[in-house]
Amino acid sequence: MIYTSVRAFSSTRSVQSAIRRVAVVGGGQMGSGIAQVAATFKHSVTLVDVNQEALDKSRAYMQKSLGRVAKKKFADDATAQKHFVDDVLSRVSLSTTPSTAVSDADLVVEAIVENIKVKQELFASLVPHVPSTCILASNTSSLSISNIAEPLDAQVRSRFVGLHFFNPVPQMKLVEVVRSKEAHEDVVAKAVAFVEAIGKAPAVCKDTPGFIVNRLLLPYMMEAIRLLERDVASARDIDTAMKLGAGYPMGPFELCDYVGLDTIKYIVDGWHKDAPGLKGNDLFAPSTKLNDLVAKGRLGVKSGHGFYDY
Repeated sequence: MIYTSVRAFSSTRSVQSAIRRVAVVGGGQMGSGIAQVAATFKHSVTLVDVNQEALDKSRAYMQKSLGRVAKKKFADDATAQKHFVDDVLSRVSLSTTPSTAVSDADLVVEAIVENIKVKQELFASLVPHVPSTCILASNTSSLSISNIAEPLDAQVRSRFVGLHFFNPVPQMKLVEVVRSKEAHEDVVAKAVAFVEAIGKAPAVCKDTPGFIVNRLLLPYMMEAIRLLERDVASARDIDTAMKLGAGYPMGPFELCDYVGLDTIKYIVDGWHKDAPGLKGNDLFAPSTKLNDLVAKGRLGVKSGHGFYDY
């Protein structure tokens, strides 16, 4: 009922035009991807990071990513390819001064380290500088949206939501729109409208551990690891079974390596320790195999080694 009303409201002209200027805080791969997509769909974007070198890498990442898109759109026209890339990048500004970057934003999306205290400190520092109507959003994949917003005053908390994009952002269609405890319905509607306006598909959900996708994926990945620990089958055979028997595009170990084993460990350890409704749940109990790989620096694709070697 609520989801239907949100979607209906999001289709109105006033809501669709509510977000034009976007500030993305965090110049990593996720932040760069969000900035790229928003700019592609004609939004004015400021990408913020305290490190200029990180911003330079972000621009290079976006230029390379947009180049791939341009080659598909204009396969035989180098001039059109260049124009497309230059046009999108012209709508992306880079800034190392967060207070200035957010001063005229309609939406601020945080995409920094997955640490609740660091996120809380960031938002506390930004709030005095954002417009009174600005929507604040976190791209967290595992932390409670309401807990991130908790130190802020009630009026600000009413404008706080989760916008969980998936990696790689330019390719992945889904965005989970997470309704925090105190978020106003019109704020959620504007967030949904923004997601649709940048060519993504929104899935609205309550603020619960893992939201939708990770709440289903993490138990699946952890059960696969426990099958391996019990020597039921090899990682390769488990992956093959799930791809050919269940129709999954990737097996659980391929997925683990892609997500990052340190990220998986961080999430499941946190859930097992104190997540509402999940604390002490055996599904998320520490895994000897996972802990051992992370301790050895075998984090998956990003380190070149995980369950597989790359």
